[in-house]
Amino acid sequence: MNSSHLGYPRIGENREWKKTLEAFWAGDIEESVFTEKMERIRLSNLQKQKERKIDLIPVNDFTYYDHILDTAVMFGVIPERYQFEEKGKVPLSVYFSMARGNLEAVASEMTKWFNTNYHYIVPELTDVQPRLTENKPLLAYREAKEKVGIKGKPVIVGLYTFLKLSKGYKEEQLPSLIEQLLPLYEQVLQELEQEGVEWVQIDEPILNVSLTKAEMATVASIYQQLSQVVPKLKIMLQTYFDSVEHYSEVINLPVAGIGLDFVHGLEENLANLQVHGFPQDKVLAVGIVDGKNIWRANLQRKDEIIQAIMRLVPEERLWIQPSCSLLHVPITVEGELHLPSEIKEALAFADEKLAEIHQLTAKYQSNDVDFSQSTAAVDRLNASACRNRSEIQRAVEEIHEEDFKRNVSYHERKKKQQKKWSLPVLPTTTIGSFPQSADVRKARANFNNGTWSKEQYESFINEQMKKWIDIQEEIGLDIFVHGEFERTDMVEYFGQRLSGFVFLKRGWVQSYGSRCVRPPVIYGDVEFLEPMTVKETIYAQSLTKKPVKGMLTGPVTILNWSFVRDDVPREKVCYQLALALRKEVEVLEAAGIEMIQVDEPALREGLPLKKRNWEEYLAWSVNSFLLTTSSVKDTTQIHTHMCYCDFNNFMEVISKLDADIISIETSRSHGELISSTGLHSYQNGIGLGVYDIHSKRVPEVAEIQGIIEKTLEFLDKEQIWINPDCGLKTRGEQETIQSLKNMVEATSLIRNQLAVKSR
Repeated sequence: MNSSHLGYPRIGENREWKKTLEAFWAGDIEESVFTEKMERIRLSNLQKQKERKIDLIPVNDFTYYDHILDTAVMFGVIPERYQFEEKGKVPLSVYFSMARGNLEAVASEMTKWFNTNYHYIVPELTDVQPRLTENKPLLAYREAKEKVGIKGKPVIVGLYTFLKLSKGYKEEQLPSLIEQLLPLYEQVLQELEQEGVEWVQIDEPILNVSLTKAEMATVASIYQQLSQVVPKLKIMLQTYFDSVEHYSEVINLPVAGIGLDFVHGLEENLANLQVHGFPQDKVLAVGIVDGKNIWRANLQRKDEIIQAIMRLVPEERLWIQPSCSLLHVPITVEGELHLPSEIKEALAFADEKLAEIHQLTAKYQSNDVDFSQSTAAVDRLNASACRNRSEIQRAVEEIHEEDFKRNVSYHERKKKQQKKWSLPVLPTTTIGSFPQSADVRKARANFNNGTWSKEQYESFINEQMKKWIDIQEEIGLDIFVHGEFERTDMVEYFGQRLSGFVFLKRGWVQSYGSRCVRPPVIYGDVEFLEPMTVKETIYAQSLTKKPVKGMLTGPVTILNWSFVRDDVPREKVCYQLALALRKEVEVLEAAGIEMIQVDEPALREGLPLKKRNWEEYLAWSVNSFLLTTSSVKDTTQIHTHMCYCDFNNFMEVISKLDADIISIETSRSHGELISSTGLHSYQNGIGLGVYDIHSKRVPEVAEIQGIIEKTLEFLDKEQIWINPDCGLKTRGEQETIQSLKNMVEATSLIRNQLAVKSR
């Protein structure tokens, strides 16, 4: 029995990776210094894994931005707008332009990585001629061997997963694209085989979604060809996030090993293993420790699962590993000295999960491993008072169907709201946050370390709100926001004000690019304690006659962007969150704030991988949003925001949310959603994300005008709102102001055109 894992966090214990990236982007360090620093981080990560006695250590899991972007660049999948046609290695300027855009070209689309909070850059296959620019897995293998003494397990995204996560082609073009890419995969693998690599990990998580038999046959043909060109190279075909869809076909693929998820796909994978068996000539990689959550494993229970598997697959053909890459969890619990002992002892981050893997494997090598500590730690937390608050659990049980419904239909509400608000056609607004400058961050640090009093800090926040209310007046927006200067993070802020949460000091994980977040930890029952947003919103509203939106994060997003307790169903936790936020909505409304935005950008990412499991998840997630928002008056306007998901296939669900206005992203997907059939059937108000806030590029007036004009071809002008595609917290002040000015000017031009047409 061997120990293995699938990937290690890239960011460094103190986010050295993020800091190095941002220093390079800012021009503070040269490219040579950048690559040297990145190498040090990469080698340090490998050394740690070596010291933890993992038998099969992955290499090529490190990236400068995103592993799917790396794969696209490695195979020369570079859109024409970046104007790179040279042979050989792709320069960092092109690589980062694809990720972040530049002054001449917008960035590639970004979307969720399966059902996680990690975002990947979507490859664009329109009119590209794939070619191998460099063999990254080979370079990573050589580096690990020469500099750390590791014969690593190179990792590469599988061909079929890569294609299914890409865009810019029609289904009938898939065979042609496979023909173009397959020789490149063959070359990569052949060079690895020639180098003496024993095992290569090919990630095919797409095998865990709802594939058809025809699609599975295509996968089989790909691996049949790969196996013929590299007969000596052992391929570990790795799946994760759920059970495989076509078990019998997958285990009979011509590869040396199959990796299965026995955490999130436990019941189905284990049942398939028991019914259909497992080939005698293959290794089974058992994903037994949860790679997506931070809770310590009950090793006794995990060992029982391993023993059940060993009755079907002998010990010598088993690898013990996490369920997926560890990039989804923080690096180590060691720095979390502030946590109560009953919580800290029940946590396991990346380094601790590697220790758990080593323990589980060591039992079968030495037979003297004691699992009682892990069992006791898990049991203590589960039995604690914070997880057994009967009054909160009873409130969830007493929720009724009527709690999920507004008083009247959207069309009736719309008439009342139009009369109340008297808004112009194509109302303009923003998503919520404004730039958090160095001064804002410094003020927060001064308050947190005690240098500033509460009064000083609140005075500063009020100054920022007034400044940006004045800016919004000058720009000419129709609906204002207070700017969220008091908030570090849209989930953390609310978790800090609700019961049942704790927060990590160094619990950083990568969300996208250099964006790292510290997800809150929902460890106990959740309850509303006191108003969370009312004071700031009322103050901002006192500064203007324009309406100011109340800004909340929705229950599903708080759930999906937190590390959630694993002792009860997620549905029950979400309903607890919804009941708490419902009280905040009611307090805002009572205070005179009657435009309230409840953001749910993460609703899509919690969707199960298999379509047959969607209905259950969507039922309780939609109901959680409705539970939060449905108690308000007919004239109170409920807004929501969603970003970076497959809206065309999600519009029916969005309709069920029954928000008066939903704001969405259309810029980064180059306006493709606008002409989609799903959008045309949507009846409620819809806010277009008319420019990409993740790029420093200021959009031209004509560019925004074109998006609005195209939308008017498909939607009624009375439905449409105009806004950026996301919050503006990460942008600079001047680029934000100029971008919003251009947005308002473009809207004004369209309004004038509509006025002329109506005469």
